[in-house]
Amino acid sequence: MRVTPRWKLLWSGAVLLGMLAGCPLRPHVPAPPPQAQPAPQAVAPHRGQPYDIVADASLLSILVYRAGPLASAGHNHVIASHELSGTVYVPADLMATSFEVHVPVATLTVDEAALRARQASPDFPPEVPEEAKQGTRRNMLGEALLDARQNPEIVLRAIGLQRPAPAGTAADADLVLVRVQSTVRGQVRSFTVPVHYRLEDGHLTVTGEFPLRQSDLGLTPFSAMLGALQVQDEMRVSVRIVAAKG
Repeated sequence: MRVTPRWKLLWSGAVLLGMLAGCPLRPHVPAPPPQAQPAPQAVAPHRGQPYDIVADASLLSILVYRAGPLASAGHNHVIASHELSGTVYVPADLMATSFEVHVPVATLTVDEAALRARQASPDFPPEVPEEAKQGTRRNMLGEALLDARQNPEIVLRAIGLQRPAPAGTAADADLVLVRVQSTVRGQVRSFTVPVHYRLEDGHLTVTGEFPLRQSDLGLTPFSAMLGALQVQDEMRVSVRIVAAKG
């Protein structure tokens, strides 16, 4: 069958639309104007025994989800960091614990096969085209989102800890609510997350899984093609921090 120029044009447009829907390179929208931020809360002072984060044993992973009318043509992604660094300070009063955690932005990964397989969910099928991974990473590190060139790291600090109320079951005896101050691309924000901790044999282990919105960090979720392709504001964060007594 002879393919007319008109059909060639339509086919090329369909292919381009599919590539853009997967994970476009950059949104063609102006950056939003800066908004007034509340005065940052004071971080907790560092007191007590220092525990240094062991990068090889620690992991931060973030699930980001597609949205918009063309969502079915895109992908959900697993963003991860294996390069956490910093120190947790543990005094006699555990509720006075403080920390400072650094996440180097340039080392964030997208869709490692092992981490996608760990999800065991139809929302995260094992295969993602390489161009979709690379496009997502370019978007993530670019000026519209994390702006890695100007802001090479994310910093997380403790504002304070408290026990949840009511206390809950015995299984929640190691559960605490942590007020965290984040510095992401120069914007200082705060939010509260639940984590479990274990302190034994000179090691501190902190684990948690919780929802977190990009807007909570001062970020504007990706959107392109007049909103036909979007990234959901809400993410799912999992963290495991292992720290050794200094």
